[in-house]
Amino acid sequence: MKTSKIKIKVNGEWHPLTVPNERTLLQVIREDLQLTGTKKMCDAGECGSCTVLLNGIAVNSCIVLAVDANGKEITTIESLSQIGRLHPIQEEFVIKGAIQCGFCTPGMILSAKALLDQNPDPTEWEVKTAISGNLCRCTGYVRIVDAILSAAERLRSVRP
Repeated sequence: MKTSKIKIKVNGEWHPLTVPNERTLLQVIREDLQLTGTKKMCDAGECGSCTVLLNGIAVNSCIVLAVDANGKEITTIESLSQIGRLHPIQEEFVIKGAIQCGFCTPGMILSAKALLDQNPDPTEWEVKTAISGNLCRCTGYVRIVDAILSAAERLRSVRP
């Protein structure tokens, strides 16, 4: 089994690692770094439960090889809340009742963050497009879309 030395920046902290070349970013995040907010579900890039931000872009970490993340910045759900306070996107998911079982929630929130970082004033269609790679079996998406639109409004009100 071939291995590679990589260095990834996860939630603001650099991690030098030696990983098997076929190891996924999801495996490294969950098993090596113990950041279990990133969920493992389909393992085929179909459901979005494992979504993380890779250099600010939402990706399915189950289909990204860890070696391909070398030198890059990864954001997981664990980094969003700060000093015990939820990120506005997380707060809106709670307020709008957009959380049922919660399995899809981290991926949905990170897909929403990627969208709102690029487009602070999205339309409903743009929100739906941004989360189209994230599957939810519980809420029917209406509350999720409402939560993201509300979070966008909140975030716009605090931007300079």
